[in-house]
Amino acid sequence: MSRPAPSTSREITRAEWARLAADMEQPLTADEVAHIRGLADRLDLREVREVYLPLSRLLSHYAASAKSLGAATSRFLHEADTTTPFVIGIAGSVAVGKSTIARLLRELVGRWPDTPRVQLVTTDGFLLPNAELLRRGLMRRKGFPESYDRRALVEFVRAVKSGADEVRAPVYSHRSYDIVPGEQVIVRRPDVLIVEGLNVLQPPPRPNDVSVSEFFDFSIYVDADSDDISRWYTERFLALRDAAFRDPASYFNTYADLTDAEASETAAGFWNGVNLPNLLENVLPTRHRADLVLQKAADHTVEGVLLRKL
Repeated sequence: MSRPAPSTSREITRAEWARLAADMEQPLTADEVAHIRGLADRLDLREVREVYLPLSRLLSHYAASAKSLGAATSRFLHEADTTTPFVIGIAGSVAVGKSTIARLLRELVGRWPDTPRVQLVTTDGFLLPNAELLRRGLMRRKGFPESYDRRALVEFVRAVKSGADEVRAPVYSHRSYDIVPGEQVIVRRPDVLIVEGLNVLQPPPRPNDVSVSEFFDFSIYVDADSDDISRWYTERFLALRDAAFRDPASYFNTYADLTDAEASETAAGFWNGVNLPNLLENVLPTRHRADLVLQKAADHTVEGVLLRKL
């Protein structure tokens, strides 16, 4: 009988991972967690303590080690220290909770002494403007790899990793469902930059192209069963109908007066027609490229962790 191939990752249960937080102090209050938590996400102090606090400490260790190695390399080359920001990529499906996780890690990683300056950029800002998507016939494929300005995203992260003093990224508005003209996020050599988005672990489209993930020092994939994500997507759509969609300036204001049944049917149409195909064709196939996978259960809690061995 042949032996199974040895795994390149550690499989860590929720209980084993939670024990890592035994000597760590909870840095956030319930109000702060509520402010970070996205609509329809389930995140409480226990989840922060048992899952994301140890993850933040691990990321801080990785960043500090990379900085130390960079400084040692500079000394070896007899040059000034040119260590650049530690870049973390966070990928996963729509509605899986990756935006909440990115915001939470920005707060937690910044509480550790080795990494006090943490910035977050989402790849939504690198979506093509709606006018360009319409011109290319891609509005129904918004979120698919071809709907992004991939070159601009790659050049942004390349500039960060080159050590540029200041790098600018476009800003996306979920209210207008479009890029905000003239508005930018400015990144000024943080200790850690978090880049969050659907397709950040995508391989390059052509053999000689560069992928954005080539500039990541660490990457995370947020994983869950597609049926659970579908339910979370519908729950979020219903929550948005009762909140943001009621803003007359919202792109989705037309859905504000839908009944529960109508809203659920509309959400199912968006999920099955756009988001599920994108997940299966483009997002899920990148899971194996991540350094760490957070495995979510049906209630949004993390039930296990896969961590790539060094």
